[in-house]
Amino acid sequence: MSVPYRGPQLLSHPMYNKSTAFTREERAAFGLTGLLPDTVSTMEMQAERVHGNIVRKAEPIERYIGLAALQDRNEHLFYRVLVDHLEEYLPIVYTPTVGHACQIYSRIFRRARGLWITPRQRGQVYEALGNAPFEDVRLIVATDNESILGLGDQGAGGMGIPIGKLALYTAAAGIHPAQTLPISLDVGTDNQALLEDPLYIGWRAPRLRGEEYYSLVEEFVQAVRRRFPKALLQWEDFRKGTAFALLDRYRKVLLSFNADVQGTAAVALAGVIAGSRLLGLPLARHRVVILGAGAAGVGIARLVCDALHRAGLEGTDLRRAVAVLDSHGLVVEGEGPAEDYRRELAWPQSLADAHGLAPGHDLLAVVKALHPTVLIGVSGATGAFTEKVLREMAAHAERPLVFPLSNPTSQAEAQPEDALRWTEGRALVSTGSPFPSVVHGGRTRRVGQGNNALVFPGIGLGSLIAEAREVTDGMFRAAAERLADEMRQEDLESGALYPPISALRRVTAHIAEAVVRQARADGVGPDAPGEDVAARVAQAMWDPGYIRLVPA
Repeated sequence: MSVPYRGPQLLSHPMYNKSTAFTREERAAFGLTGLLPDTVSTMEMQAERVHGNIVRKAEPIERYIGLAALQDRNEHLFYRVLVDHLEEYLPIVYTPTVGHACQIYSRIFRRARGLWITPRQRGQVYEALGNAPFEDVRLIVATDNESILGLGDQGAGGMGIPIGKLALYTAAAGIHPAQTLPISLDVGTDNQALLEDPLYIGWRAPRLRGEEYYSLVEEFVQAVRRRFPKALLQWEDFRKGTAFALLDRYRKVLLSFNADVQGTAAVALAGVIAGSRLLGLPLARHRVVILGAGAAGVGIARLVCDALHRAGLEGTDLRRAVAVLDSHGLVVEGEGPAEDYRRELAWPQSLADAHGLAPGHDLLAVVKALHPTVLIGVSGATGAFTEKVLREMAAHAERPLVFPLSNPTSQAEAQPEDALRWTEGRALVSTGSPFPSVVHGGRTRRVGQGNNALVFPGIGLGSLIAEAREVTDGMFRAAAERLADEMRQEDLESGALYPPISALRRVTAHIAEAVVRQARADGVGPDAPGEDVAARVAQAMWDPGYIRLVPA
């Protein structure tokens, strides 16, 4: 690779810096003589040293800071360490630790990464995108920071999410870091504590709303189309109404998707499919209750309804099979908020009356009335799956599927140990954040992590390989089915409904293959007769390692 930097400037460039791994020939050619210790290290030696330094840090947030510092000085080594220790470091660069990092972002800020678009750049967003560190951007993760995990408005601190998501894209999907770009649409914050913090680094003003907000987003989308015409945009952690408005407005304008809405839905559906296969229960016989009517809850309900319809349910039977609750109770037509995005999932009043569910009935009342086989939590309501709720569910379901998916760990609707105890060990429990295995009745049960990290890297990689014009619902359905297919016998025997994170790179490759094929079938990408999709995916996945550098 030809590199235009020399000496200290080269050592400070994270994409080209090899530190002690520069060969003697490279040291001479790039003016590095005397700037490094004498020994020429291998990447393996460096990785061992770095890993040892990171794991000596007792607190997860300190490990996060240590890994961020490594990424800022040597990207190739950072990704080598991340890929080699993915199961150990995923909870650090992603949920739950990234949530803490977002909360204190202004106080641990070291070095800017990605781009920050604020109202100050209005009319100049295209020029701002031109300041991206690399020109061939293929993958963008953008957030407006308003609904960070289950933590709410984190202002500029939300940038930790796009950075973490793209780190996973590179580690799991092998998308080269020079082709990725995290973006914060920093349009202000309504978090008063941040506005009053003298160290806050973001746009210090209340959030833009209404037309001012949407006009800035429109300028941003058009600028992305012009500046990076081959890029995929992932919308991340937008407030529920905004998330659906942007997804519906731009999904056919710009290659894009929302991982909170569609990625989480695919993961949830995969867990239900895997559970059905394990129990020998046809998909159409499930009754699904979803606690949380935000972006994730509505997204899950849409995809599950589609799957149940394909399994043969129609009309009232289909409507009865999926119930969504918000903080006011069962979502019923004419009751509670009337946002368009959730109207299609509201039960008719007559159906609610037939089950004795008046407005305001809580989760326990719904479980008593409906006898669900699947309970999914995306509410951010800590402990909402109470002992009474789970015992009532277990009284009518031989092997209840229980998914407390809210992130971070502190927001989970139930602790896996409690869920197993309250169901006499019969529940199949999967969570959104990582939890340790649980010993119940003398048997070790692995808690599967039903996190959208299992899906979105494969969706992104497959969409790019397919040169798709749109990310279709069919592509998410294909991803869910492929993820369920990835379950191995040892996974199912352990009580888990998802493969371990250690298998993420393998899983991502297979999901990408399924997505490419579905994109071709859906007619949103060019035909490629005779294409060896598996070989194409394998070829596209970058593996971190140093290459020989030559002066420009």
